[in-house]
Amino acid sequence: MKKYSIGIDIGGMSIKGGLVNEKGEILSTEKVVTCRNADKDLNNIISLVNSLLDKNGLSVSDIAGVGIGCPGATDSESGVVEYLPNLNWEKVRIVDILSERLKTKVKITNDANAAGLAEYTFGAAKGCDLCVMFTIGTGVGGAVIEKGKIFEGSRGKGAELGHVTLVLDGIPCACGRKGCIEKYVSATALIEQTKAAAIKDKNSLIWKLVDNDLINVNGKTVFDAVQMGDSTAKKVFDNYVKYLSESIMSMLNVFRPQVFVIGGGVSAQGDFLILPVIKYCEKYFYGYKGTPTPKIVPAKLGNDAGIIGAAVLVW
Repeated sequence: MKKYSIGIDIGGMSIKGGLVNEKGEILSTEKVVTCRNADKDLNNIISLVNSLLDKNGLSVSDIAGVGIGCPGATDSESGVVEYLPNLNWEKVRIVDILSERLKTKVKITNDANAAGLAEYTFGAAKGCDLCVMFTIGTGVGGAVIEKGKIFEGSRGKGAELGHVTLVLDGIPCACGRKGCIEKYVSATALIEQTKAAAIKDKNSLIWKLVDNDLINVNGKTVFDAVQMGDSTAKKVFDNYVKYLSESIMSMLNVFRPQVFVIGGGVSAQGDFLILPVIKYCEKYFYGYKGTPTPKIVPAKLGNDAGIIGAAVLVW
């Protein structure tokens, strides 16, 4: 096995790339701004890859290939990005184009799958046979990794864990359904929950934290307010723990993994969030009596997971 590969993490604002070794270490990185034009973005990816090679004194023959984690609707079997609204991509044959021009193997998957694969191989789920992961950000992405392989479903469209129903006839979701996990567990949802609670309680410390302007509320605000002893924030926090825990228990009942990984910005809260989630799940017997109890853990690789997981794809 060649000891290097390149991972590409495509985001809404930028495209990040890294040279990764067989230990999962990122040796060198490059970043370009997205252009919202497929042709220009692909040209920039090619330039990024060549820059990484040049900077490290390597040629394309020295790497196992290029892996790409991509948001939006991707078809890993055909190598086509079917729809990426944030970048204005549609029906882009990314694997065929890049493999032809770079003269190396190219593989793609959904960005949440890439993060899950990284955590499985080198991070919080290393050493287990089966892990499930939530990536919690603007939405909620999902990944299921078993024995080193990503469960993608038909044409790479499976494991959309954020669009499992949590609340029947609940909050409308951008996917067209109602009550999706994403509308209650995402960082976006937590921000909205925090704002709504602050509006109802003008004496809440939330107002102090955001300089009396709710536009400053972010995914960390409620956690900071709880640690300051704010009772209104504590209600939001407890409700969020319930939403997250119930969502996790549904996944545990379906997949029965050894490890469940919580990724995204909220994972930075560590035990402050994870321990109440574990306590809630234990209270409601998520493992059932007499069955193995999965571990619930925060992600370890942070913002590097996308690059590392994409690089692992070609191995």
